[in-house]
Amino acid sequence: MQFHEVVGQLDTKTKLLTQVAENRISHAQLFLSPHGAGNLALAIAFAQYVLCENKQAHDACGVCAACRKVQKLTHPDLHFSYPFFAKHKEDTSETFISQWRTAVLKNPYLDIDEWRTYFDEDNKQANINIAECHRIIKTWGLKPFEATYKILIMWLPEYLEKEGNTLLKLIEEPPPNTLFILVAHRAEQVLTTILSRTQLIKMPALTQAEISQFLMNRPQVSAEQATQLAYLSEGSLQNALQYLRQEESDYFQLLSEWLRMCFANQGLKITSFVEEMSKMGRENQKNFWRYALKLLREILLVKHHCPQLTHVTEREKNFIANLSKAIHTPQIEALIIEIEKAHYHTERNANPKILFLDVSLQLVKILMFKILPKEVQNIIA
Repeated sequence: MQFHEVVGQLDTKTKLLTQVAENRISHAQLFLSPHGAGNLALAIAFAQYVLCENKQAHDACGVCAACRKVQKLTHPDLHFSYPFFAKHKEDTSETFISQWRTAVLKNPYLDIDEWRTYFDEDNKQANINIAECHRIIKTWGLKPFEATYKILIMWLPEYLEKEGNTLLKLIEEPPPNTLFILVAHRAEQVLTTILSRTQLIKMPALTQAEISQFLMNRPQVSAEQATQLAYLSEGSLQNALQYLRQEESDYFQLLSEWLRMCFANQGLKITSFVEEMSKMGRENQKNFWRYALKLLREILLVKHHCPQLTHVTEREKNFIANLSKAIHTPQIEALIIEIEKAHYHTERNANPKILFLDVSLQLVKILMFKILPKEVQNIIA
């Protein structure tokens, strides 16, 4: 990946280019950005620039042997470490390198939820284990194979627990010509002992214009659709790509039908819906909850006479206009509370059939019988 392929982040790219030009590359750096802002993509682009055999003023050449290998994530002096879902205690990131290359080459803006889909063990927790730390130490003891630098990119060091302290000496006193790049979203979850030994490279969220332009370069995405998705993405390109996939999965149809069932208290249809949703898989269920929250918040904007702030498709606009006339603000707030709870419980592996049935019954109470949860009653009071 080259710098020009990374969306936005012009100031950060300039700083990284200056590091190389002035020959003062810090041996341990933390690329910190909000979710979906591209710190992994930029870390790979920086690694390619450092390893490039024919550097240009503002980018790697993209054609030398080193560049071609980095573009396939197969350069022998570019190493990766990342959270994985171990089946055995001796598993390391190398065990899953084929899945990693496939995932990153497909989407360098991926998040842990998308990475999880490449594994069969949906309910396992990801982590970077002690075996992985020992692998890094062993690898770092070797000299570069064919380049001047040896580079390690660690994606999501937030999943590195106390075992990460075994890496402290390596980070503090690294071998010559080595570069250690941490790629994180939440600095407070990174071990403070490691955090204090790195140079911080802080990156902002992407702008709506940057995301919109990226989406318009994709086939079959209109300017209007790109603008709407960029608005909903909250500065995250990963969110925008997820919403783009959601339109293909038609979460709108599922949500609108579900709300109508609950509004009319259609028990048999609700039971069939619960059965269908329980088979979707956890990641699709979480995306469904996220989409529902977005649409409900758009309804609130319409209820409060701010339709100019909504960014939705035409069919969503019609649905929102009709629903906003049928329910009151306290009901919408109650729906949001219930769906936020559902998203929380889905993340924590709740039984999907029980969860969807329970939420459906709560929605019937809110929509048909106008029975509000205590949280909303307290707000009204």
